[in-house]
Amino acid sequence: MAEHNDLGNRAEMLASQWLQSKGYVLLAQNYRYKHAEIDLIMEYKGLLIFVEVKYRSGTGFGYAEEFVDFSKKKLLVKAADAYIHEIDWHKDIRFDIVGVYKDKHGNINFRQFEDAFY
Repeated sequence: MAEHNDLGNRAEMLASQWLQSKGYVLLAQNYRYKHAEIDLIMEYKGLLIFVEVKYRSGTGFGYAEEFVDFSKKKLLVKAADAYIHEIDWHKDIRFDIVGVYKDKHGNINFRQFEDAFY
């Protein structure tokens, strides 16, 4: 597997653990619908939350939220619609982006953008 895939998978695992430490419940990981994939699907305080995880090895080229373009958002919404239908969800939903950042000392930091789009 390519190194960037390994980094992405590790970032998703770290983001999931971080969110769970804040009280989020993991429902699904890497949920696929046609050409779309949702990294994490969580539940928190009665909300169904679809999370896109982005790993950055610094912020020199921008922040995580800048790398989720219109096409990606459209795919995420389609996959979310499929998941909502699949589990027959009737409450509120939210789309978040979680940036996983590695600083120059190798420390991992997180930045969560709640209700990032819809």
